[in-house]
Amino acid sequence: MTTRRTAMTLMCAALMSAAGGAALAADSQQWQLYTTAQGANERFVPQTLGAPRAATQPMETEIAVFVDTRRRFQEVFGFGGAITDAAAETYAKLKPDQQQAFLNAYFDPKQGLGYSILRTTIHSSDFSSASYTYVKEGDRSLNSFNIEHDMQYRIPLLRQALAAGTRKGTHMRVFASPWSAPAWMKSNKDMLHGGTLLPEYRDTWAQYMVRFVKAYEKAGIPIWGLTIQNEPMAKQTWESMLFTAEDETRFLGDHLGPALKSAGLGGKKVIVWDHNRDLLPQRAAHILDDKKARPYIWGVGYHWYETWAKGEPMHRNLAAVHEAYPDVPLLLTESSIEKFDPTQLQSWANGERYGSEILADLNAGSSGWVDWNMLLDSRGGPNHVGNYCFALLHASDDGQLVYTPSYAYMGHFTRYIKPKARRVSAATSRSTLDATAFRNADGSLAVVVMNKTAQAQRYRLVVDGQEVTVDIPAHAIQTAVR
Repeated sequence: MTTRRTAMTLMCAALMSAAGGAALAADSQQWQLYTTAQGANERFVPQTLGAPRAATQPMETEIAVFVDTRRRFQEVFGFGGAITDAAAETYAKLKPDQQQAFLNAYFDPKQGLGYSILRTTIHSSDFSSASYTYVKEGDRSLNSFNIEHDMQYRIPLLRQALAAGTRKGTHMRVFASPWSAPAWMKSNKDMLHGGTLLPEYRDTWAQYMVRFVKAYEKAGIPIWGLTIQNEPMAKQTWESMLFTAEDETRFLGDHLGPALKSAGLGGKKVIVWDHNRDLLPQRAAHILDDKKARPYIWGVGYHWYETWAKGEPMHRNLAAVHEAYPDVPLLLTESSIEKFDPTQLQSWANGERYGSEILADLNAGSSGWVDWNMLLDSRGGPNHVGNYCFALLHASDDGQLVYTPSYAYMGHFTRYIKPKARRVSAATSRSTLDATAFRNADGSLAVVVMNKTAQAQRYRLVVDGQEVTVDIPAHAIQTAVR
């Protein structure tokens, strides 16, 4: 206990004296606070805090959040979600005013989430009404390649989403992920239930992905990047395909990377792994250390589902990879609350899970967060294998949008932490609160604080030698901005 007290006292002293008198004068503007709390009808409730004052030594009985903006870490790439077949089909059934509300909810940077990243799938996934591909059975030449299926729902929504973000001044990016190669290219002759890519089709599959990029771009959807394989170590009852670390490394280094370069698409970004944090260190080390594959890699993608075995989220693995490869961006590429239950649409625990996971991943070195389906129906689908789950927004049976607490928790990050922001040092004096902080490119500072306890808390927000007193309700999330 004495050692911990001494360490915290030294940290407090350092943070309070960090900026000196000049910084105190230059940084004295008031904080704008935005709060979302369980039991309150409104979200992002605004409040102007009192004038900052020179920080004094906190007492041990007080709670404090300490921010030191001199200590800077990773740069933010952005936040976003996935436009799947399910999302696009559900969107098409919304009433026109609700379609506009959906676009505002996700792409308005002030009143919505301000998303800048979109993920989509290469042909079908579980969140499609049926399995399908873009070529005829056994067409090794790929002459039958055609994306007509996607022109009905998915591409029109992608166009509208890109336009909505661009109109708001957002630099939008789209990346795509395959769930499985066509059945005839695989060892099990099935798009579902795992199986592996047959060696004789590695070049064919790489060319298929090249065809996808070119076809989508011709349809008006610029593709920023690709992941090699969604969840490459999971044998699922839906579209899935297995890649060992060596398989993925060789496919990228010997087939996909050269195919993209040869097709004039060498500037497309490639994200590897695209699976859970449990095996992240092993996969990242294997592929990033390969001299042939490494030049093609932009970053490492990960999901949050390692808790399927009732374990704890493995943020420490993310931190270990960030420490080993600090120049490689880490990006969450999929998250959702599984096992859909319509009675839990307003579950506060779901929102708190989003807040906790995003905050912990950012503090571990993540550059951003891309959620799964941006919209689902009242049953958590459509989904052709019954793998229903939650989304931030759902559509009611009469075509109305339903906002969940998870949407609000996501917004406390995405509204105020913008692409190119840099994480700065943030710590709390008690485990009753969690915090992260970012300095945006425009100079503004955003501090996100979460209270997962059933009691309201009063804390001292200490930033570069200045402090202000803040009250946070029970089960609440706040973002302080100045």
